[in-house]
Amino acid sequence: MGGVRHPNSNALDPSKFKDPYITASGETRAQVSLDVLRMLWINTGTLCNLTCAHCYIESSPRNDRLEYITLAEVCLYLDEIRDQNLATQEIGFTGGEPFMNPDIIKMLEETLSRGFRVLVLTNAMKPMWHHKSSLEALKLRFNDKLVVRVSVDHYTQQRHEEERGVGSWQPMLSGLRWLSQNQINFDVAGRTPWGEADSAIRDGYAKLFAKYNILLDAKNPSRLVLFPEMDANQDVPEITEQCWSVLNINPGAMMCATSRMIVKRKNAKKPTVIACTLLPYDEKFDLGTTLTGASCDVSLNHPHCAKFCVLGGGACSQG
Repeated sequence: MGGVRHPNSNALDPSKFKDPYITASGETRAQVSLDVLRMLWINTGTLCNLTCAHCYIESSPRNDRLEYITLAEVCLYLDEIRDQNLATQEIGFTGGEPFMNPDIIKMLEETLSRGFRVLVLTNAMKPMWHHKSSLEALKLRFNDKLVVRVSVDHYTQQRHEEERGVGSWQPMLSGLRWLSQNQINFDVAGRTPWGEADSAIRDGYAKLFAKYNILLDAKNPSRLVLFPEMDANQDVPEITEQCWSVLNINPGAMMCATSRMIVKRKNAKKPTVIACTLLPYDEKFDLGTTLTGASCDVSLNHPHCAKFCVLGGGACSQG
């Protein structure tokens, strides 16, 4: 379920994002403290039924750099939340395509049964279709505690398929319409790399939803979530301590102030807790194997920290 990267001639200055504490200009790099672990993300594995043109995590039918996480491994972290009395309210499942993980329904059921809100990201294609009856059953048991977020990169078939491949549009629409018709709580994730105004983008999605009788309010930013462009090779400013006051931004609004993600790297003995959903391969953001041990400050030492979170206002949770 990934972000979009597009080539840009404004290449990243190679002197930036080297030192975790000092920027290339010699200023103190901004850090973010964990206020409260409100949301825990689980990466279910990088295998996906699609090979998207600009997937930030490079998911594909062949990429298994992150292995399928198991129900037993997920339960260890759910147990830690319970045993340590952590304030976690929501569990998110991302990939890859989460519905390809053989334990996905058991993981959703276990997480929901423990009282968490659950968000699962998907392309709404055949892997999800295989679980239609299970999703209907979860809807009956847990009502709106389960939210399915569908990736629709653009409101036109042409641009959506530029990212996700020819033939990906109609199956996605079928899955989206099925969710709407069966009143399974869902929202949509769109992209903004084409230079369109926010209002124009939302108007485009609104027309799409109306055409296919998809019951979703495109004007509601919590139902249609628009993510900024990501390109780790594009030059962006480094974020210093002074930036918080200059930009009038609260560091507590950053994703890493309220969330962590669990990944299981290929051939690893145990899953790892990392600081950010966007950086599954960058070991600079590894925080150990436990949630309690992953409460340290996070240095904003990656282009995504600036482009997506601080300057782009990106956030992945429902809140």
